[in-house]
Parts: sequence; structure tokens; C-alpha cells
Amino acid sequence: MNDLSAFPVTRKWPARHPDRLQLYSLPTPNGVKVSVALEETGLPYEPHRVAFDRDEQKSAEFSSLNPYQKIPAILDPNGPGGRPLALFESGAILLYLADKTGQLIPADPAGRYETIQWVMFQIGGVGPMFGQIGFFHKFAGKDFDDKRPRDRYVGEAKRLLAVLEGRLADRAWMMGDDYTIADIAIFPWVRNLVGFYGAGDLVGIDAYPQVSRALAAFVARPAVQAGLVVPKPDTP
Repeated sequence: MNDLSAFPVTRKWPARHPDRLQLYSLPTPNGVKVSVALEETGLPYEPHRVAFDRDEQKSAEFSSLNPYQKIPAILDPNGPGGRPLALFESGAILLYLADKTGQLIPADPAGRYETIQWVMFQIGGVGPMFGQIGFFHKFAGKDFDDKRPRDRYVGEAKRLLAVLEGRLADRAWMMGDDYTIADIAIFPWVRNLVGFYGAGDLVGIDAYPQVSRALAAFVARPAVQAGLVVPKPDTP
């Protein structure tokens, strides 16, 4: 068994099961990408809640794992070559988990890179644009009298949704019949947009029925339902 004591993060969040992959996260759109992927692959893992209300993401222990101080992050005691591996950034973690397990990504090189392109589409477009809508529609930005910033992000969100609608018009998932990390990257953010942010009407979600159909299929998956509530509020 690998000794994780060299990693400062384990001093604040001790590993009760040091043989399992350690997940440091919250059930946010980026956080649940990783917990859903872990549930889908069946990899044993131990979740740890990084409490933002106590600024735990800014702690020296968490910063040693991710200097950017954002969740999620992982510590895999059984990384490449049998050595522990620490990773942050949800997209990088999704790729790592797919490669580690041989699941959720096509084996052929062309399909692999096409899947990666859609993961990058989420990272560079869907996440940042939908997140800005959250700020301007639900949080402090909603009180700004000038609605031009909000409307700019609404326009970008509609453009992104139109791309997704076109992609999903003749396929079940982003890559066709096969469910992949591209879906796990994208649909937590769509869910957040229309659910937690309450921006469905604002972006005209009814104009994107294929997106709504795929979102419903995503949320109905048992592994997704399990991953969406990780870590639980009482998780240490």
C-alpha cells in the first residue's frame, strides 16, 4: 500500500481508506464531473468535502494539491507506475480516469480526439459562459442596472446551446450511441443553467429539445444520481 503521508492535504483530510482514490470536491458542476465519472467507472474512492464557507480551498493543505485553490482535485495512490498521483482541473481528471479504466472514451485515436474536443468545448465555452449567467442572473450581478453584460452571456449561451442541439440532433449522446466523458463534462453545466441558476426561460431552453432530451437521459442514470450528491454535507 502506498503511503500518502507525504502529501500535506492528507493532514487536513486524513485518508481512512488510503488504498482508494481520494477526491476533494463539492457538488458543483465541475465537482460532480469527477464524482459522476468515478461512479460510472466503479473505481473505489473516498470523498472529502472542501468547505467553501470555511475557506478550506484556501488552506495550505489544499493549496499544496491545487495552487489555484479550486475544486475538484484528486490524489490517486495507485497512479502510473504504481506511484501516487495528484491532479487538479476537472477536464484533466476526466481524461485521466478514462485512460486509467479504459472506459468512457473511444479506443480508436480518431474517436478519442473527437471526444477530447467536446470536453475542451465545455471547458472553454460552456462552463465559463454558463457560469457568468449564474453571476448576472442569480447572484450579485442580478442587481446591476446595466443588463448588457448579462445579455452578452445569454447570447453566448444560446450559441453554445445551438451547437449542442445540432450535435445531438441525430445521436443519443455527444459521441453517438456511446456515453463518454464529453457528456459527463457538458451536462452538469446544462443542468445547473436551467436548475440552480434558474435561467431556462432566459436562454429559451425550449428551443433546444435535443439538449433537454439528453439532459433528462443523463440525470436518469443511476451513477449520475449518485455522483450528483458527492460529497454529502456530513462528509469530513
